[in-house]
Order: sequence, then C-alpha cells, then structure tokens
Amino acid sequence: MKIPTLQGLIKRRILVNYSAEPTIIQKLLPKNFRPKLHNGKAIAGICLIRLEHIRPKFAPELLGISSENAAHRIAVLWEENEETREGVYIPRRDTSSFINATVGGTLFPGEHNRADFDIKESNGEIHFAMESKDNTVMVELDGKISDSFPKTSVFSDVDEASRFFETGSLGYSAARDARHLDGIVLETKEWKVDALELSFVRSSFYADESIFPSGSIEFDHALIMRDIQHEWHSAPNFDLT
Repeated sequence: MKIPTLQGLIKRRILVNYSAEPTIIQKLLPKNFRPKLHNGKAIAGICLIRLEHIRPKFAPELLGISSENAAHRIAVLWEENEETREGVYIPRRDTSSFINATVGGTLFPGEHNRADFDIKESNGEIHFAMESKDNTVMVELDGKISDSFPKTSVFSDVDEASRFFETGSLGYSAARDARHLDGIVLETKEWKVDALELSFVRSSFYADESIFPSGSIEFDHALIMRDIQHEWHSAPNFDLT
C-alpha cells in the first residue's frame, strides 16, 4: 500500500515483551514467517504508543492528529530474494482514533479496531489500561522507569534488548483480505529506551490458555521510549497467495 511519508512525535512508547515457546508462536504466524529467536525463545509482545502531530511530511503541526494505540506483535524472520529479512508481524491493532480506525487498511496500512484507553502518568510512574470496544482484547499495567532490568529476562540487559527491537522497524499487519499483509516502516530520528519496571501487567491475549498453554509464555521485560521524532514510510504488501 503506497502512502505519502508521514511524520510526527512518539510522545510515549511502551514495549511489553514476552518470551515464548517457538512452536506455539509458529502456529500464529502466516506462511513464510518464522519466529525470530533470542536464547532459544520467541519474542512476542505489545507496543503501546502515543502518537502526536501525525501529518504528511512538511505539513504544519497544527494539521496533525494524536492518538493512543496498541499493537500486538511478534518478532519474525522470512526469506526474500534469497536474503533473510526481519521485522514484526502484527496480528491486531487497536486505537483511540476514529480516523485511524476508518482509514486503516484503506488509505493507511494496518486495519485498526477501536478501543478505550485510560492512562495516568506522574513522576516517572504510569498506569495504562486499554479495552477494545469489541470486548476482545484488554491490556493493563502499572510501572515506573527504572535503572534495573529483570534478572529473569532472556536478555542480559537493556542494551541487548534495545538492539533486538531496533532492527524490527518493518511491520506487517494482518488484513481481512487473507491474501496479503499490510506493510509499513517506522523510521525514528533517534533510538533511546529505558527499562520500565512493572509491578503489574496483564494481557488478555497472552493470558489465553487456549492459545498459549500453561508454561508456554511468560512476561520477560518492558521498555519505554519518550519524545522521539519519527516518520512512517510505506512498504509493499506481503503476498500470502
């Protein structure tokens, strides 16, 4: 899907990450994709992102729109032109924006579901809650920015985790038309993440034992980014036929 380059501000981006058994994750992926592994584990998660001043490149800020968004995503690899490519597969997107939900999948890559968001931030602490209007998906967390990183993580530290996700800028979103995936590239003007220490986290999707049997997935760590200038670029659809 060809779109004009869009620009804006990532006001807040939280990456809630889980480590999972690769065989379970493989069942969720379209053909030709396979999980990108780290220390033998597949990495799945949710990108919770507040976007501000989103507009065509060179348009003034006052024409931009802002929104809260959630994308369930899985780090993936695939072969293309005899090369191994990497990015993320996004089985579901949710948004607070009527515009995003209306044009997503038509004028803009990625079909979006409408959702209600409740976010409170103060002194480096954050409460985040999202529930989709179709009552299918719920995400809730409480956390604070921290210098510590979970010792139980499959990553050794924040820097190692940061490098893993920085290369996943190309995203392919599920579409109602099962013959293709919508593609889009996120280009950040800088890349800086901090650890987000969570005292509570729950995702209805990753807690669903009909999809993830007990012991097949667990919360690994969370990261946060703030005030990042960025651009969105179109990418060719991924053909599934």
